[in-house]
Amino acid sequence: MRDFHLPGRSAVFATNGMVATSHPLAAATAIDILKAGGNAADAAIAAAVLLGICEPQMTGIGGDMFALVQKDPTSDVMALNGSGRAPLAANAAALRDAGHGTVPLYSVDAVTIPGAMDGFCTLAK
Repeated sequence: MRDFHLPGRSAVFATNGMVATSHPLAAATAIDILKAGGNAADAAIAAAVLLGICEPQMTGIGGDMFALVQKDPTSDVMALNGSGRAPLAANAAALRDAGHGTVPLYSVDAVTIPGAMDGFCTLAK
């Protein structure tokens, strides 16, 4: 057993799968998904959603998500970008015409549409 008063990491050994999250309940849930026959994407989605409950100050469904996915050892790694999108009416030229060199941080122009839920749905497919 590692002494948690000293820096370092615990040794981990696994034969059929492994999960790492910032909260033990999210990790346990992801492991349960794997034990029930789910794949790594299923486990990652379950853990991410549960982290929104266990650590709402850190993450949630109203944010973004990113994933690197490899369907099998012979396929290419695919990147999934579930980041927020700008609203359809957003217009960089209009911001410049209003005298802004960058997006004003304390305005509605700085808000994006959360991409996590769409990213989770895409990942599940």
